[in-house]
Amino acid sequence: MNWFLKLIQKKEKQTTDPMKKFLIVGLGNIGIEYVNTRHNIGFKALNYFANKENITFQTAKLGEIAEYKTKGRTLLLLKPNTYMNLSGKAVKYWMEKENIPKENILIITDDLNLSFGTIRIKTKGTDGGHNGLKNIQLLLNTSEYPRFRFGISDEFKKGKQIDYVLGEWNDEEKAKLPERLELASQIITSFALAGLGETMNAFNGK
Repeated sequence: MNWFLKLIQKKEKQTTDPMKKFLIVGLGNIGIEYVNTRHNIGFKALNYFANKENITFQTAKLGEIAEYKTKGRTLLLLKPNTYMNLSGKAVKYWMEKENIPKENILIITDDLNLSFGTIRIKTKGTDGGHNGLKNIQLLLNTSEYPRFRFGISDEFKKGKQIDYVLGEWNDEEKAKLPERLELASQIITSFALAGLGETMNAFNGK
C-alpha cells in the first residue's frame, strides 16, 4: 500500500501548493512594418519562444496572449497591442487580472546602451529614456520590477536615433539573432524555474 499512500501525498501536495504564475512581457509596436525592427526585439523573443514550445498567441484585451506551463509554473506571454508608449496599460491590466506580483513579471526590451546581443537582466532600474519602460513605471508606480535588456547598440549618427531603433536589423545582426534568441528563450524559462537571482548569475554578460 506504500505506493497508494505516496500517490495520495502527491495529490495532496499538488492541491495545496498553488501554481506559480509569471507574466513575460515583450515590448514592441504592432504592425507589419515593425516586425523586423530593432525596437521590436521583445515581440521577436516571445515569438521565438512560442514557436519553440509549440504554443500560439490569441488576441485578448490590450494584447496578444499565449500560455505555457512547465513544472508547476504558468507563464503568460504578453505582446501589448497598445504601441510602445502605452505598454504599461497592458502590463498593469494583466498583472491585476491574473493576480501576478511585480516580482513575477519580466519585461523584455531593447537597449541602445548595450552592444548588439548583450544580455542585461536587472531587478530594477530607470527607464533609460525608453518610452515603454517609462509608461510601465508610471502606471505601476515603481521602477522595481525585473527587466531583461537586449542590446541593440548605438551605431547611428546624431539625430538619427528614431530611424535607427525603428530600422531593420543589418545582415550581420540577422545572422547572429537566432543564437541570441535561443539564449533569450532559455532566460525566460530560467526566470520561472530558477528565479531572478540565479538567472542573473547565469546569463548576465553572455
